[in-house]
Amino acid sequence: MKVTEIRDLTVGDLRQREKDMDDQLFRLRIQKSMGQGEAAQKLKGLRRDLARVKTVLREKETA
Repeated sequence: MKVTEIRDLTVGDLRQREKDMDDQLFRLRIQKSMGQGEAAQKLKGLRRDLARVKTVLREKETA
């Protein structure tokens, strides 16, 4: 997900997206602990996307 796409979302959408990504991250961590290799590869991208969403959300809340 690109930052320009994230910036176009509303604060409510960003909060929902953050919640969904947090849930996905939890499930991927469980899959990784069970030995599923592809989950480990998805973790990195998901963590970065979650950080982008949190950053833009913070920017919008302080503006």
